[in-house]
Parts: sequence; C-alpha cells; structure tokens
Amino acid sequence: MGRSYFVDETVEEYLVGLQTAPRSCLTGLLAGQSSPQRDFVVLAVQTPHRESEGQPKASRGVSPLDDIDVEWVTEHAKQVSRMLPGGLCILGLFLVTPPELSKDAQNALKRLIFAMDKYITKGRLWELSEEDVTDQVTLHICSKTKKTVCKTFDVKDPKSSAKPADWKYQTGVSSSWPMLTCSVEVDVQIPVSSDITDKCMKDGLRRWTKQIEAAYCLINGRQALDDSELSSGQKKNPKTTHRQTLPARIFVTDEQSELDERSSALVQVCSGSVKVRGVVYCRAYIHNNKPKARHAAQAIKRDIINTVCSRVEMFLEDLLIDEGSHKGLCSGQQALPRRVFAPMPISGLSVCDYMFPDESTADVAERLKEMLDCETPEEDIDTGLEGNQLFSDVSGSEITDSPSDDSSKHVISEVQAENPKNQKAPQYYAAFSSSSGLAANSFSGSRPYSFRKFSTSMAKNSSLRCFVIDMKLPSSSPALYTSRAGRTSSEKRSPAPVAEARIRQNLTVEYSAARQVKQLLRASHPLIPSS
Repeated sequence: MGRSYFVDETVEEYLVGLQTAPRSCLTGLLAGQSSPQRDFVVLAVQTPHRESEGQPKASRGVSPLDDIDVEWVTEHAKQVSRMLPGGLCILGLFLVTPPELSKDAQNALKRLIFAMDKYITKGRLWELSEEDVTDQVTLHICSKTKKTVCKTFDVKDPKSSAKPADWKYQTGVSSSWPMLTCSVEVDVQIPVSSDITDKCMKDGLRRWTKQIEAAYCLINGRQALDDSELSSGQKKNPKTTHRQTLPARIFVTDEQSELDERSSALVQVCSGSVKVRGVVYCRAYIHNNKPKARHAAQAIKRDIINTVCSRVEMFLEDLLIDEGSHKGLCSGQQALPRRVFAPMPISGLSVCDYMFPDESTADVAERLKEMLDCETPEEDIDTGLEGNQLFSDVSGSEITDSPSDDSSKHVISEVQAENPKNQKAPQYYAAFSSSSGLAANSFSGSRPYSFRKFSTSMAKNSSLRCFVIDMKLPSSSPALYTSRAGRTSSEKRSPAPVAEARIRQNLTVEYSAARQVKQLLRASHPLIPSS
C-alpha cells in the first residue's frame, strides 16, 4: 500500500485556481511535514516566471515539457526551503499539463524530483535518521479536467519507479499543531584558507552540527525521552483548535566529543578563521497525530542548524556578488540578516525570511509574494524576535527559550583573514576545538530572485555580523592554532613529540573544564542524566 497524504483544503483551492496558457505547463512545490505513518501537505506554491535577462532563449524542444527549466525549479525549491521553519520541508512537486501531455508527465516529474532533492540536500549538514521518509510526492494535474494523479519516488534510489499514493483533502490539517520556540546562543569558529569556499565552511560546521544533534533537549520543562509522547501528562481536548506554544531548552556538552578527538589530531593549512557569535531565534511545528517528544526535539534542532547555515550561505553569496574578481577577504565588517516571521493565510503556520539591515518590511512582503505567491500585509510581519541590541559574550553552555531576554542580542560573525604579507608562510590549524562552525553552499552567479536589492557590505545594525580581522602571526614560521575561545598560540613549529605533548596538555585542561560544566548542569537540573 502506498503512502497517504493529508492535504489542507487551502491547498486544494490554490491548485484548482491555477490558470495555464494553452499548450503550456506549470510547475510548483508542495510543502508540509512528513512522519513515519502519514504525510501532511499545508502549502503549495507555483514556480515564479523567470525573467528573460535581455537575452533570447536557446532553441527549445517541440514539447512544452522540454521547456521546463530544471535549474530554475530547483533554485526556487532551495529558496523556499530556507523560508520554512523547523518541522516543515519540501515534500514534492506538482505539474499542471494539458490532457495531451498526460502520458509524458510522469517522466518529467521524475526528472524534476530527483534534481530538486539532490540540489537541496547538497548543502544540508544534519543526517537523516532511520525514521526519515525518503519518498517524495509528485502530483500531476490536468489543466482541463483538474483530475489529479498522485505518485511517489524514493529519491535515495536512482532506479526507483513511481508508486501510487493516496491524496486526501481535509479541513484544518495544521490548525492545532503545537509550536516549539527557543533562542539559541551560537559560538562558531572555523579555520579557512585564503579563499573562503563552500567546502572549508561546510567542514568547519560539521562538528558544531553534531554537538547540536547530540544535545539534551527539554520541551516545556520535560526531557524529550525517546518514545514518550509530546503531550504526555497534559489534558487532551479533541475539540480544541488552539495552537499550543511549547518552550524548548537545549543543553550542549562537548565532553564526549573531546574524548573522541584525543587520539586523532588533525593538522591542516589555514590562513585565518571565521567566527560567528550571538543569539538566533528558532521555531518548529510538530503534527498532532500522537507526536513523539524525540521528533519534536529533532525538529527544533534541525531548525537551529538550518537557520545558521542559511544566513552564512547568504554571506558567501554576497562575497561572490560584491567582491567580484577580488580573491580572498579584506579587513572589515559584513552584516548578516536577521530572521523575521509572517503567518501563512488561514492555516496560521508561520514562514520566515531573512531581512538585511538596509531592508524594510515592504521588501520582505515582496519576497513572500515572489517566493510563496501569497499577499502578506506589512503589519503582520514580526521583526521583533531578533532585535538590534549590542552583542554580549555569553558562555553558550546553555541554550535558553526566552526570546524577550536573549534573542535580542547580536549574532556576530568574525572572519579573521590572512595578512597579505604572510601569504607565503603556511599556517596550521590543530582541529581540537569544541566551538561551532558555519557552512555554505554558494550560488554561483547573480541571485535568481530579489533576496536583497541593495549592498549590505557597510551595514551596521544586523542581528548577525561578520568581522574581517588580520591574524597576527609571524611570517617566518608556521603556527599551531587552536580555536578554543580565549586561547591562541603563535610559536615556532615544534618537533612532533613536543607538539603532541602540548596538545594533550591543553586537551586535559579542556576535558577537566568540560566535566565541571556538566556537573554544574546536572546540579541545576536533575533531568540531565548522569552518564
């Protein structure tokens, strides 16, 4: 038996109202939430028209299906995926064709769905769990009769064939989904080469991502145990449609990661480091079909990872656009965007966007119209969850749930770049740091959508900032550099036994400090296990 998709009636109204020109096709995205038992579709949005950019198109095929721009569809999917909070994701695609193209529609959908999944997952750092569903849905709609054909493909199997699936419309699918919120303290540092590239940023973020995934999670003051229900211990009222807000708290410990790293020193060439510090606001939704607490914890953790990654991806895109042919980084400051939220029509679920300091809510509303094909009044856009107060250096061992207190602090990205005079002297990074990193999947060329209209390289008041600072290292000798906050070393390269002894001594001190932090956390909250 195939999978079942429960679809909000607002999606049905949207799909029925789509109009296509004669003998033309229309593509779009389906978004919602997937669970092991069933999937929920809460949003459908057509692919926006691509501007001609003043150049004639290349010769096209005889079929309108050959005119579908795969690159444009996948880029739209990536941009929309950035705008979805935790718990929501791109579930698949729909395709509207005239009746005479129905036979070839499935081949076109298969080509699109595999290309879209590959493009979206390329920059994703969190790992799929065994319970994650790898089936993606495709919906073919006849433009004349409005008849629908729903099928799925397993995107992890290139030889997968189409499987039939149930497509059922319901009222208020997501109206009572609980919402999880938390404000996250971020402290990220990544060693980089002379060019800040996708790979070095992504590699630097992987350690931090694993720490977030392994962190202890409290939801509404209760530990998120593996098989416990999210609503355990609460009174249930099946008639209520009120959305419950659950505060989440994340406790990060790096004790085990340091034990894993003690015997495997990694030394790599680096010219500087990228550092991001501060607080970001996170939000996630979870379905109300007997949700497990661990699924809710997974949703909020993935939102933490996604929102930080998305902002640094934008940072790298800005470097490609603004720096032009300039190679490497110059000393200075780069402002990164803050996260804002807007409600979707009728369902009440929120989507997010990233607003640069030189932008207004009118720019956000315009992007929501362009990306999600929905009208959003400017007064409905919530810009106050990440404010503009000065950065405050917090230890970051605890991630809190109080947006009114902590989420207004800046998140600052410091990029320490190489000194041009020292380019010929290689520098080395000893990868023992427990600090976080940021990754990016840069889009080469100009942005296909108006993610921002003006340059942000001189902005001053964003929630996220990037500083470029020269490293003060001697040009005559390489250096062993550790990215633990508050400690750097600049010294002549010692023979291997001496260097190893110093590294182990530092690790012993760090391990002892980590144990003390964990003991303090246990003392302050008894729900944290003792082992």
